[in-house]
Amino acid sequence: MWNVRYTDMYTRKGIMTKNAGCTGPYSHAVDAGDYVFLSGQTPIDPATGDVCEGGITEQTRQSFSNLFNVLAEAGLSSDNVVKVNVFLTDMDNFDAMNAVYQEQFTAPYPARSTVGVTGLCGGALIEIEMIAKR
Repeated sequence: MWNVRYTDMYTRKGIMTKNAGCTGPYSHAVDAGDYVFLSGQTPIDPATGDVCEGGITEQTRQSFSNLFNVLAEAGLSSDNVVKVNVFLTDMDNFDAMNAVYQEQFTAPYPARSTVGVTGLCGGALIEIEMIAKR
């Protein structure tokens, strides 16, 4: 009945940018048509490959910078973000992260989950992932 194979409809299209850190075999994002799924970004400084200096405020800003560079590579902006997942190694950093988060978006804000985790790569204090809609 259908002439389109499942694999034709759902082929992954990876998105990479030199302006975000990458520490493994994954795409910075995958374009799935109407949606773009962004991999989690830790606060890696793309110039050095290391976690940026500073505390949760600086690390949150660097994570968002990396993510927004990936969005730009996909032809999108923060206005396209519909869901954000935040991972914190210390939930005592929630208020400081939240202050930076609020600067990144305008109302209505994307849906969000914030989860406490026991550790992140490179000793990062935060990792953020997003879903954007075209």
